[in-house]
Amino acid sequence: MADRETFEVEALGHVVGGRVEPTDDFWGGTRAIIRLDGSLFTADATKGLEDFSHLEIVFRFHLTDPTDLNLGARRPRDNPEWPEVGIFGHRNMRRLNWLGISRCRLLKVDGLDLHVEDLDAVDGTPVLDVKPWFGEMGPRGEQRQAEWTTVMLRDYFAPAVND
Repeated sequence: MADRETFEVEALGHVVGGRVEPTDDFWGGTRAIIRLDGSLFTADATKGLEDFSHLEIVFRFHLTDPTDLNLGARRPRDNPEWPEVGIFGHRNMRRLNWLGISRCRLLKVDGLDLHVEDLDAVDGTPVLDVKPWFGEMGPRGEQRQAEWTTVMLRDYFAPAVND
């Protein structure tokens, strides 16, 4: 058996505002701020970022129950109509390292505050990395995905329903 490697990472900031509870859908139009840690960075760290329309954010699913981990196969959202798929066939929060990646729209840079929209991370989420989105780094060639994902994500970025 190979030795397992572990790495220590440090939050470089946190999500401020936006939603307070993670939910499966209706993230469209959600606005928040990614507040970078002023004890680590100066405003120079965000210089030039305003030239980009989108960011790729790596974050930690900090509200996930650590006992809610399944490294095998399960049905997405526990829906009996969808096939069982392995942990690497999902993008959900039930992951070994509790890491999420989200692509969001950058609205404004204000010093160490990055104003964003459509970030599917909640208030207080530790942000581990911020990268500008380069179109050239997107998928190359024909794309395909399982049909159930299209059905499941139909309302993912739809506007939130107000009660």
